[in-house]
Order: sequence, then C-alpha cells, then structure tokens
Amino acid sequence: MPDNSCILWIAAIPLCPLIAAAVIALIKPSWKRAAVGAGLLGLGISLVLSLYALKLNIENPATRFYNFQWMQLGGASVDFGVVLDPLSASMVAMVTFIGFLIFFYSGNYMAEDPDQTRFFYYLSLFAAGMLGLIIANSLLLLFMCWEIVGLASYLLIGFWYRKPSAAAAAKKAFITTRIGDLGLFIGLLWAFKETGTLLFYNNGTGLLESGVTTIATAGEPLFGISAAAGISTLIFIGAVGKSGQFPLHIWLPDAMEGPTPVSALIHAATMVAAGVFLVARTIVLFQADTVSLTIVAWVGGITALFAGLIAIGQNDLKRILAYSTVSQLGMMMLGLGVGGTAPGMFHLLSHAFFKALLFLGAGSIIHGCHGEQDIRKLGGVLKSMPITTACYLCGAAALCAFPLTSGFFSKDEILLCAWTSNRPLFFVGAAAAFCTSFYMMRQICYVFFGKTRSHGHPHESPWPITAPLAILAIFALAFGGIAKHFEIATYLDAEFTAPHHSLTVTVVSLAVALGGLLVGFWVYGFRRTLSATEPDAIEKVSSPGYRFLENRGYLDELYAATVGALWKWLAFAAEMIDAFLLVFSELIVLGVRQLSNLFAFRGDRLLIDQWSFDGFCQTLRNASFVTTRAQNGYLTNYLRFIALGAVLLGVLFWWSAF
Repeated sequence: MPDNSCILWIAAIPLCPLIAAAVIALIKPSWKRAAVGAGLLGLGISLVLSLYALKLNIENPATRFYNFQWMQLGGASVDFGVVLDPLSASMVAMVTFIGFLIFFYSGNYMAEDPDQTRFFYYLSLFAAGMLGLIIANSLLLLFMCWEIVGLASYLLIGFWYRKPSAAAAAKKAFITTRIGDLGLFIGLLWAFKETGTLLFYNNGTGLLESGVTTIATAGEPLFGISAAAGISTLIFIGAVGKSGQFPLHIWLPDAMEGPTPVSALIHAATMVAAGVFLVARTIVLFQADTVSLTIVAWVGGITALFAGLIAIGQNDLKRILAYSTVSQLGMMMLGLGVGGTAPGMFHLLSHAFFKALLFLGAGSIIHGCHGEQDIRKLGGVLKSMPITTACYLCGAAALCAFPLTSGFFSKDEILLCAWTSNRPLFFVGAAAAFCTSFYMMRQICYVFFGKTRSHGHPHESPWPITAPLAILAIFALAFGGIAKHFEIATYLDAEFTAPHHSLTVTVVSLAVALGGLLVGFWVYGFRRTLSATEPDAIEKVSSPGYRFLENRGYLDELYAATVGALWKWLAFAAEMIDAFLLVFSELIVLGVRQLSNLFAFRGDRLLIDQWSFDGFCQTLRNASFVTTRAQNGYLTNYLRFIALGAVLLGVLFWWSAF
C-alpha cells in the first residue's frame, strides 16, 4: 500500500537543487560565492534527505510510492508519482553524495572562470533533473526529467561556447541522444496504448505490475515483433543513446570538451548511468521477452570490448577516461542482460565512485600541469603531486578490478553471471577487462613515471580539490567489499539468486586484471623512456592497427560518409524541392493575379460596369434626358408640339381614308 507521507520529503530531494537553480538564475553573475553557496546548500539538503531515505529503505526494503492525477485526457487519466525502493534509494544517495563532492570541488576549480555563476546554475538544474528521474514513479515523468538532464548536459558540455570544439561537441551530444530519446518516446506511447497507464507501481495495476502481463499477452505481434519485445527494445534504444552504447557512443568522448567537473558529474557518475538505471527500472518488461535481454547483453558486451580497445590508442587524459566510461557502461548493460538488476546496478554504484575520482583526479593533474592534457607531454606527476597521485592510483586500481577493490567485487559478479548464462559473453567481458587494465597502466606510465615533459613546473592542487579526491579514494577501495559483505545484490533485487562460485571465473578475473597491468607495464614502463616525440609502442608493432584505434575506429568518418552524406543529400533534395515549390507557388500566385485582373478589369469594370449594369443605367439616364427635354415649361414649345401632333393625326386620318 502507498505511504502518502513519503511525498512530503521524497519530492523535496529534486526540488531543493531546482530551487537553488532558480535562486542562482536571479542573482548577479558577479556574485560567485553566493552561487556556489546556493548550489551547495540545495544539494546538501538533498543529500541529507537521500541518506535518510536510504536508511528507511534499508530498514524496510518495501516499495513505497505516492501517486496523483496530473491531467485528464478524454477517458484516460495521466498520473504522476514518486517511488522509494532499493533502486531509487541507492541511486539518490549515490548521486547526491558524489554530486555534493563535485559541487565542492567545482567551487575552487572554476573560481577563476568569469561565468562560474552560470556554471552552478547548470549544475543545479542537472542535479534536479537527475534526481527527479530517479524517484519518478511514472514513465512519462521519468521521460520529462530525462529531457531536463539532456538539456543540462548540452549546456554544460558547451559551457565554453566561444570554443568551437566545445560548441560542436554539445551539438553532437544533443543530436545523438535525441535519436535514442525518440525510441524511448515511441516505446512510452506504445506501453500506454497497451496498458492505459504509465505509472510503475499503482496497487497492482501499474506498468511493472499487471501491465507486464498485459503487454506479454498482447494481441497479434507487429511485423512478427511482440509488444513486449517492441516496447522493451524501444526503451533500450533510449538507454543506448543516453548511456553511450555502440553505435550511439560517439558523442560521449567528445563531451570531454566541457569543464572537468562536468565530465566527473555527468559523463562518468550520473547522467550516463541514467540509461542503465532505466533498463534496471523496467527490467521486468525485458524479462517478459528473453530476446530483449539478449540484445541488451550483446550490445553491452560489444560496447565494453570496442571502447576498451579504442581507449588504448587515445592520448588525451580525459578522452581515455571517456572511452573507459563507455566500456564500463557496456559492462553494466552486460550485467543487466545476463544477471538482472543486481549485478548491473552493483557495478554502476561502485563505478560511480572510482570513475568520479579518476575524472576529478584528471582535473587536478590538468590544473597542476597548467592545462596540459596530452599524456605524452606529461610525466613525473608522482613526485610533484603526491596526494593526487595516490588518490588517482586508488581509482585506477578499482577500475582495473584489482583484488579487494570496489571494481573487483562488482565486475567479478558480472563475469560470474555471464559464465553461468552466456559463455561467449563471458569471454567478451574478460577481454574488455584485460583492455581496461592495459590502457590504465599505459596511462599511468605516461603520466606519473619518468621525467616531467609538460611546460612549467607541476604543483599539487589546493585542499578543496584534493579533499574530495581523498574521500572518493576511500570509497573506491572499500565500497565494493562493504557492499558485498552486506549482500547488496539481495538488497537491490530480492529475487536475485547469486550463481555458484566458480574457480574458473575467479582465476580468469584475476588473470585479466593483473595480466593487463603486467603487460601494460612491460610494454610502457619496463626499461623504457617515454617521449612526446617517440612513436607509441603499439604503433611500432602495427601502425595501421594503432591508427585504427587512434582514430576511434573511423566511426566518425564512417558516419560522415554514410549517414552524414545521406543527410546532406536529403537536405539538398529538400532544398531543391523547396525551390521548386517556391517557383511553383509563385507561378500559381502570378496566374491567380492575372486571372483576378481579368475578372476585375475586363469582367467587372468593362463587362459588368460599363456594358451591363452601368451601361444599361446610362442608357436609361440618356433616354430619360431626351424624354424630359420636351417638358421644359415653355408654352410656345408645347403649342408647336400640339400643332405638330394635330398635323400628324390629320395626315394619319387622311391616309387611312384611302
């Protein structure tokens, strides 16, 4: 049964940053400290409420919700609501906690930017949309918040809009994610058509309750596709766009053009996880048709491996982490496809901590190295920035699934589920994990070891930047073990049955994690002097292969040559059709004008006015004038007419007499 009292504070979780955004929008741009304070206060209150919600839900993992009518459309009611369950409670706690640290970090990191006030307005707007998406008990409300998140992402990626690459990246992200959003919206409409509701939970009549049965037993399939398969696949298309899955992942690496806190908050820990959360939220719809889950698993596996390979050939510090994010999002989708909610969400939560740490650590390195991001031009950071280095290595260890770190426990859960249910995907996931360890060791060797190759002298960042790193480092190391100890999988999904422990999986998991690190160190760190001008070690072995990775698989070029060329052709065709229609319409207008002139001047004025009506009237007028000429009032004239008439009558009688 719904607990109506929940609405009093659950709804306040996204409202607090939304109010903060409204306040920031009204203050002067020069009041930077006020903007930072308003953003921190809004999200800080949300953090307290989120932790309280998590506490309540841990004590009683029941699903609490509150629904209300938004509008009436004919005979259908469109309802909104909020929900508190293990999925939403864990997500809001993670988002607000990491978000608060990033807000605090941004207060110092963006202090010199003249548009810091605008930056915190965008951040607060994003936080409101993301938190609203998480607690929504309606697919429509989720979609509305989903679009707010997309808008905020566009604004934050293009925050430095005067920079052409940032403006282009923002536009690319917005357009690419709209492709996925269209799929989600069509799926939303289809689900409403089949069930008559978009509420997730509603006392047994919600979309994820009896609605699943309705969709699963819907009438005849559409073109051989059942309603369950069609709706779940369309929802997944939305998740593919937002979570950067192959082939719609191309926007996420370019999104690194935004400020580093944006990369940490949106494109590592929270926004890109929205697609994974969407699939986890609606997992019962996917389970109604096993084909959908298979698609999710394979798309996730392919994304994880492909992005892991591409990361090996990148040289930008943040871009490597961006492709790492794509790869890990693929692992999450793989986990959802082979094991359900628990393994995928477990990895999402643990990944949020160590990937936010890595991005913030990258920001600290860039800050300390005077804006340098090319790993080939860095080096020696270990000596110059010891605190940042220690924290960054903790995050790297967790990402590589080093034993007993957070990534080790969550990634091992996914591989174990894949080993049990889909062996080919297990090997795909293991290969992706090997790539992760390899490219992270490559990055570590370039950035932290050797001599300084950057211009200027690197220096440690101030404590407002390093303090969040230290906190996140603790969670990157300890969260996985603590969550595993308290059986987070069972908490996230009460029906989850953990596969039996497999020695093979453990051995392979350790082998790929440690093996990737060792191979990476042997290639890039063992008795090698790295230089900014020296070709990469892989390039020396296979130049075409390295170029393929360096150019991101030439996918952008492929899209430009196919979809882009088709779009340009369609645009050209549309322009030609538009020009033809313009000429055609002008000819029609000209013809109508001439026809109207014909009717106006020849028909109305000449035929009607002069010849018909006006002409007849003038004839009558002339005739009356002739007639009235005789009635002039002169007696002599009248006598003449009388005399003339008498003569004419006499002549007439005389003539008739004969």
